[in-house]
Amino acid sequence: MCDKADYPDPVGVLISPSVLNSDLSRLTDEVGRIAIAADFVHLDVMDNHFVPNLTFGLPIIESLLRNCPVPADCHLMIADPDRWAPSYAEAGAASVTFHVETARSPEGICRDIRSAGARAGVAVKPGTDVEEVARLMPGLDMILIMTVEPGFGGQSFMADMLPKIKRARQLAESAGTDVWVQVDGGIDASNIELCASAGANVFVAGSAVFSDPDPAAMVTRLRHLADGAVPR
Repeated sequence: MCDKADYPDPVGVLISPSVLNSDLSRLTDEVGRIAIAADFVHLDVMDNHFVPNLTFGLPIIESLLRNCPVPADCHLMIADPDRWAPSYAEAGAASVTFHVETARSPEGICRDIRSAGARAGVAVKPGTDVEEVARLMPGLDMILIMTVEPGFGGQSFMADMLPKIKRARQLAESAGTDVWVQVDGGIDASNIELCASAGANVFVAGSAVFSDPDPAAMVTRLRHLADGAVPR
């Protein structure tokens, strides 16, 4: 189990490869392929209600986290995060992110996630105004800006989300606490610098990493590109 002591240093660029486009029949082995280079492993939980796809849920993640070689970054694309989000933190996830669009009490979810020992993140779909999370900043650890429509891997990056990333960074800095800005969707070597320049510091990359013959080397390359583009 990964606990809060295993969190990476919050300063600088963090890479969180998504296993969505990996060989899920060998999930533990696939995580092992990126563990040496990655800061997190990104686990996309989809329920076929909030998004039109079904992946895996709490039992599989509980099993994976018993021998997790890297902290887990769980992204819950589900219809009832109020009920389920705290359980992923209790299972040992280092970070749990839910969607503001489906939360009945986002403040309560953040509080419960933190109480269980994980960082609390809130995600917004491309069509959702990032201002929806502004009121949550005192109890929030991460804003996730979706740069594709959630549900499937392998989609093309939506460059028109860059202003939203910039606004998320402004909100994060105004909070006066350690709030990260994550981007997820179509992130690869062609656009990660744009996202870093806009203010993101946590990057989810799935297809770009697991389609490469050497996933760990691709993680290192993405980190180098992003680090060079971060405003100083």
